Amino acid sequence: MTPPPPGPTVPRGSLDAFFGLSAHGSNVPQEVRAGITTFLTMSYILFVNPQVLSSAINVPNAFVQLLMATAVAAAIGSLAMGLVAKYPFAQAPGMGLNAFFAFTVVLGLEVPWQTALGAVFISGVLFVLLSVLGARHAIVRAIPLSLKFAITAGIGAFLAFLGLRSAGIVVNNDATLLGLGNLTAPSAWLAVLGLIVTAVLMARRVTGAILYGILLTTLVAVITRVPVYVGGAEGALQAFPGLTGRVLGIFDAPVWPADLVGQLDIAGALGLGLLSVVFTFFFVDFFDATGTLTGLAQKTGALDENGDMPRARRTFAMDGLAAMFGAFMGTSTTTAYIESASGIGEGGRTGLTAVTVGVLFLLSMFLWPLAAAIPAAATAPALILVGALMMEGVRHIDWDDISVSLPAFLTVIVMPLTFSIANGVSLGVIAYCAIRALSGRAREVSPILYVIAALLLARYVFLAAE
Repeated sequence: MTPPPPGPTVPRGSLDAFFGLSAHGSNVPQEVRAGITTFLTMSYILFVNPQVLSSAINVPNAFVQLLMATAVAAAIGSLAMGLVAKYPFAQAPGMGLNAFFAFTVVLGLEVPWQTALGAVFISGVLFVLLSVLGARHAIVRAIPLSLKFAITAGIGAFLAFLGLRSAGIVVNNDATLLGLGNLTAPSAWLAVLGLIVTAVLMARRVTGAILYGILLTTLVAVITRVPVYVGGAEGALQAFPGLTGRVLGIFDAPVWPADLVGQLDIAGALGLGLLSVVFTFFFVDFFDATGTLTGLAQKTGALDENGDMPRARRTFAMDGLAAMFGAFMGTSTTTAYIESASGIGEGGRTGLTAVTVGVLFLLSMFLWPLAAAIPAAATAPALILVGALMMEGVRHIDWDDISVSLPAFLTVIVMPLTFSIANGVSLGVIAYCAIRALSGRAREVSPILYVIAALLLARYVFLAAE
C-alpha cells in the first residue's frame, strides 16, 4: 500500500514561522552559519569602499567615517532584504559603482561629492518606483529561462575570477591582458591551500565547510605570519599586524559619520548637466542588481517553473531603498552582493541569513579590528568554489540551438571579461533578440525584451559617441 503524502511542514516557533525555515528545509544554525560565511566573504568592503571613496570625499577622518557609513548602509540594506523580502541576499555599497562615483563623476567630471550622492539617491528613487509598479518584475519575466541560467553561471564565473584575482593567481599582463601569477607568492599558495582544504571538506559533506575553510586559512595566515594583509609600507602586503582595538584588542568605539550623513545635494543632481550621470548610475545598478538578484534566486531554488521570482516587487524595492539610504549615509550605491552566493552555498535559504549579515555589519562598527584579521587570500577560495557551483545551471541550456546558446555564452563570458554583470546581461539580451528576430522567430520573444534590447543598444551607441 502506498503511504499517504507528507503533510505540510509545521513551523517550530515564531522565528521559523516568520522566515519559513522548515518550509525551506533549513534551520536557525544553518542560516546563521550561512550569514557568517556571507559576511566573511564580503567584509572586505568595510576597508575597500573607504579606500576608494576617500580619494574623492574630503572630510575630516574620512577613512573611519566612510567605514562607519559603509557598515551602516550594508547593515540596513541587508536587514531590509532579510526582514521584508525574506531572501538570503546581503547588500552593501557596490564595487565598480564606487569607483565610477569617485574617479569618473567626482574627480573626472569635477562634480561635488554631495551632488554625486544626490544622483545616487535619485537613481534609488527610480528603482523603487519601477519596482512598485512592477516594471522590474515584468522585465525579469521577459528574460528567457536560458538567459536566466546563463546569468547565474556568468555570476559564478565572475565570482571565481574575483577570487583568483584577489589571491594573486590571475594577474595583469601587458602582453596578454591577463596571466598566471606567482604561485609561490604567499597570497597564492595560501589561497590554493584554502581551496583544497575547503573542497575536501565539501567532498566529505562537512556541514559548514566554506566557513571552516575561511577560518582555517586565516589561522594559517596568522600563525605562519606570511605577508597577506594590506597596510604595509608603500602599499605592500604585510604579516598579520595584530589586533589594535582599545578593549581586549578586538573592540573599538564606533565613530558616527557626522560629516557624511544627510549631505547629499538632490537639487544639484537634478540639474540638466547631470542627468546623464543619474542615468548611468541607474542603468548600471538596474541591470547589475537585477542580474544578481535573479541569479541568486535561481541558485536558492526560489524561481518557479516559469522562471519567476516570488515576492519580486518587494525584493527589487528593497534594492532601491538600500541605494537611497546608502546615499543618505554618505556612500555610493548600495546594492545586492554576488558574494551572497557563498552563504547560499553554505545552506542559506531564507531572510534569516541576510539578517545575520546585517547584525554582523552593525557589530563590525565595534569589532572592526577583528574583521581585519580575515585576509583576502582566505576568502578567495570561497568565491572560487561557489563560482564553480553556480556553473551547474548551464546544463539546462539548449546548446544545439545557436539562437539560445550564443546569447547564453556571451552572457557568461562577458561578465568576468568586462568586470560587469550589467554588460553580460545587456549583450546577452541584445544578441538573443537580434538572432531570434532575424531568423524568423521574432514572435517567440516578449515585446518588452525588444524594448529593453533597443534601449541597451542605444546606450552603447550613446557611450561610443561621447
